[in-house]
Amino acid sequence: MTTESLLLLLGAGLWAGVQNALAGGGSFLTLPALMLAGLDARAANITSTVALFPAQVTMGLVNRRMVAGIGGLSFRTLFWLSLAGGGVGALLLLLTPSDIFRQMLPWLVLVATLLFARGAFGGRIEMRGLSKGRTVFGQVLVAIYGGYFGGGIGFLMLALFTLAGTALKEAQANKNALAAVMNLSATIVFAVSGEVEWLSAAVLSGGAIAGGWLGAHAIRHVPDRPLKVAVVLIGLTLAAGLFWKG
Repeated sequence: MTTESLLLLLGAGLWAGVQNALAGGGSFLTLPALMLAGLDARAANITSTVALFPAQVTMGLVNRRMVAGIGGLSFRTLFWLSLAGGGVGALLLLLTPSDIFRQMLPWLVLVATLLFARGAFGGRIEMRGLSKGRTVFGQVLVAIYGGYFGGGIGFLMLALFTLAGTALKEAQANKNALAAVMNLSATIVFAVSGEVEWLSAAVLSGGAIAGGWLGAHAIRHVPDRPLKVAVVLIGLTLAAGLFWKG
């Protein structure tokens, strides 16, 4: 790997860490950076998931005191649902041929961007009080999607948890913790698959951890709306580029 590629990955990781801490959507930066560094679409997605995992754990630990049950379900139940679903999603990704995933990727990025935009600018979701069964079903689906691709899982969980009657701050804390849980199982699956580009993952991860630290300290001083606009623009541009390239 060239020095230019390593610097590109370090910068993308740093920016993604700041972006995730302040607004979310960091994978929209790491994914194209890895592809520009020479990885195919599926390998880039796998490596990005592994690289961003340590920073997600850090964010989950910061809010650990606010983590509790959702919709009558204990956090332990949600933990195991998320762990299992993330593992299933990761296995499904490994079973998807690279060419097919490359064709799917523009649609996944577009859907994830629209989900992020809905969560960022669509206003609050009415709380309706989902049943336990529907909450379980919804979390399993989100976890499988999270292990497979991951873009937009933050909004999906916020939507699910607020519909289950959870206050927004508690929903955000649970979302951060459970996103790390989903990617824990996905990271384990990917780590033993032999498809992670470890040097790229290490460089990205180092940048993301540093960026997350910077973002956490800047969160009180930086308005998040311009960052959310940037995420949407980056996502739409990435989707358009992938459609054009495909």
